[in-house]
Amino acid sequence: MSEKNKATAVAYYTTVAEKRVSDLEKYLHADVECIGPLGHPQGKQAVLEAIKNFISFFNTLAIRATFAADNQVMMVYDVTFPPPIGVMRTASLLTFQDGLIAKLELFFDARPIPPWAQNPTE
Repeated sequence: MSEKNKATAVAYYTTVAEKRVSDLEKYLHADVECIGPLGHPQGKQAVLEAIKNFISFFNTLAIRATFAADNQVMMVYDVTFPPPIGVMRTASLLTFQDGLIAKLELFFDARPIPPWAQNPTE
């Protein structure tokens, strides 16, 4: 199961990196929640809106490492933002339920992100 979840996590983040918002929904559980420094959207539509906001702001996303165990996957990736932010090293713990992402826990320092770029839908 963990290898399948790992493949789904890589596919999800590859889709995010390619900024294909319309293709993200298929990876998310209906009751998905996203916990991070910029908010805590809950439910598929709220999480998709937060992702859409994030996608509009970054330049590139590059996966560095992926680890899987049981129903969780840990991703480490670099997100490159326009100046003055630059590269932000990020980690995400994904928890799966029924083969879909049920929880995204994001770990990064949000201090460099200006308030206007933060997700207002908490």
